[in-house]
Amino acid sequence: MNKLLVVSPSPHVHSGDSTPRLMYNVVLALIPALAVTLFYFGLGALIVTAISIVSCLVFEFLIQKYLLKVKPSISDGSALVTGLILAFNLPANLPWWIVVIGALVAIGVGKMTFGGLGRNPFNPALVGRVFLLISFPVQMTSWPLPIESRMRYIDAATGATPLAIVKEGLSKGESMSSLADQIPSHMQLFMGAMGGSLGEIAAFALLIGFVWMLITKVITWHIPVSIFATIVIFTGILWLINPEANADPIFHLITGGVMLGAIFMATDYVTSPMHPKGMWVFGIGIGVITVVIRVWGAYPEGISFAILIMNAFVPLINRYMKPTRFGEEL
Repeated sequence: MNKLLVVSPSPHVHSGDSTPRLMYNVVLALIPALAVTLFYFGLGALIVTAISIVSCLVFEFLIQKYLLKVKPSISDGSALVTGLILAFNLPANLPWWIVVIGALVAIGVGKMTFGGLGRNPFNPALVGRVFLLISFPVQMTSWPLPIESRMRYIDAATGATPLAIVKEGLSKGESMSSLADQIPSHMQLFMGAMGGSLGEIAAFALLIGFVWMLITKVITWHIPVSIFATIVIFTGILWLINPEANADPIFHLITGGVMLGAIFMATDYVTSPMHPKGMWVFGIGIGVITVVIRVWGAYPEGISFAILIMNAFVPLINRYMKPTRFGEEL
């Protein structure tokens, strides 16, 4: 009786990982960027972040308990991550009620409509962000200035982002040389001295989070590196062809939401490919679409749209690029 054969479905080996462990490691990886965000935007950043997180937790709890009739799972950390990343996609002076609407769309539409964690085809935070951008374009593109807005919320001093300055200037026939005095230096951009959403600052802080998630094996390097490489190569070619009509690749890499999107949103387990080859295709697609929107599109930024578009292709990518089955003949 002690030698009974037990037959059970896979997996037969457990790595020790769990959803809460992975999610809270993502939260830890975002702490450096959050600290820098609070330094630059102060009160507004604190209010927007707190409202976003609390709203996401409350909406997930209410929807699971009273609509889906299942045990609430807000302790797994996924709603916390969604709330934090959604906040990073918002300006620090966004009215509180718009933040609440964004959280409702992110959790209610982007996540729970499809059945909850593990079933959503699109990144929930980006669903909320894009909905707000389309519905409230004025409020979503009114960017507080760093440092000057630290003690203010709704009445914060605002200005254009570096990407918007370049986009508007080039559309009027100005050259990159003439726009140089209007935008921060590369080092200032790298350290976060620019207007934008909470997560569009401090590339160095986001890279610290990237290293942490690689060390803890929360993500792999394939998607972020493929996005970075594609953007650098694509914009580098354009810059070499005409440096006066195109920003250099480093500028494109450290401005806007490229760092945040590539490291923390495109790498979402549920909405990204399973196989490294698929990850490369996914990342390259995001990089190409981002540059196309930035250079030729109506918006100065394109990473959010690019990730959502490529999220839709993930089932197709997984169909043709998936791990070899155990025992399958190569």
